[in-house]
Amino acid sequence: MMQEIDLSRRIAAEFGGTAILLATVIGSGIMAERLAGGNIAIALLGNTIPTGAILVVLITALGPVSGAHLNPAVTLAFLIRRELQSSTAAMYVVAQCAGGLFGMMLAHGMFEEAIWQFSSTSRSGLAQWLAEVVATFGLVGTIFAALRWRPEGVGWMVGLYITAAYWFTASTSFANPAVTLARSFTDTFSGIRPIHAPAFILAQCIGAVLAAVALAWLLHPKGYRQAGAGRQRDAAAQE
Repeated sequence: MMQEIDLSRRIAAEFGGTAILLATVIGSGIMAERLAGGNIAIALLGNTIPTGAILVVLITALGPVSGAHLNPAVTLAFLIRRELQSSTAAMYVVAQCAGGLFGMMLAHGMFEEAIWQFSSTSRSGLAQWLAEVVATFGLVGTIFAALRWRPEGVGWMVGLYITAAYWFTASTSFANPAVTLARSFTDTFSGIRPIHAPAFILAQCIGAVLAAVALAWLLHPKGYRQAGAGRQRDAAAQE
């Protein structure tokens, strides 16, 4: 299905989808912080649920168009698996980053914030970087496992994973270089200082590469298809 859709529409889907994702992440963070009355746990919960929910919607709606990567780390993993040409992957990444910045500006505009800001929220250190490796590894692994066994459930699997990862990772699971870039330009609840963003992005890329390699081994064991075909033949013979 995706191969039948021209590249311009696929790029538009990556741009628009990432824009909506960032408008949700940043916008819900602003709303949650304003309504939480200083309770950070409630604010984080108010940021988590909309993010997980919009991922289900976006992946279900845009998956048939572009694959709904919405994330340079995911695109990198598909490139490593040779399921995407390098030129297409580069255009995906540019569209995702541009879409993320546009979504950030949309969120600021909707909440009457300054359109262009620099975050003052510190997110750095070994624990945070490790958390981003783990978060991105889990995200990419979830995508590949869902595509292998339950492709119709990818949207739900990703949405639920990110909802959980917001809470079990020390970094609150950015797990997306385009998201990290855009969030460095919002001095709101979901921000990250621009100087700390490169280390997050590097950790995310490491997690994506590790997941692409590990899941290729885990999900495609040698002889699996042959064994499965043999079982089918045996069953047919018994009938």
